[in-house]
Amino acid sequence: MEYAKLKSMLIEHEGIRLKPYRCTAGKLTIGVGHNLDDVGISKQEAMILLDNDIESVIDDLRSIFDIFDSLPSNVQLVLSDMRFQLGPKGFRGFRMMIKAVKAADWPEMIRQMKDSSWYVQTPNRANRLIRLVEGLV
Repeated sequence: MEYAKLKSMLIEHEGIRLKPYRCTAGKLTIGVGHNLDDVGISKQEAMILLDNDIESVIDDLRSIFDIFDSLPSNVQLVLSDMRFQLGPKGFRGFRMMIKAVKAADWPEMIRQMKDSSWYVQTPNRANRLIRLVEGLV
């Protein structure tokens, strides 16, 4: 089998789509004709996506916090988890929390985390993250 030739032919026929779409059969599809409805993705593919997402999250946090790499490990974990969940725009809505982190004001960081609709909407996750920061107070 000429693997490279087959790959090239499939790309030519299917195209490459980096966002999910419905194929002509109505199946949710991504990439080069990958049927998400019937096939899904493997755990290995999910971990590759997660690794890429984590890298993007950390890059974004470094653009917000020039001191990100020197923050306490628990704060890095909390910020990364929040940024992952909220996305770039949602995370940036936590202006006062971001200011508190830059000032290393952990009690204020906690107050700002609690004073949010995010806290009301996902209290279990929020409280687990808050406990990580409380260890610094």
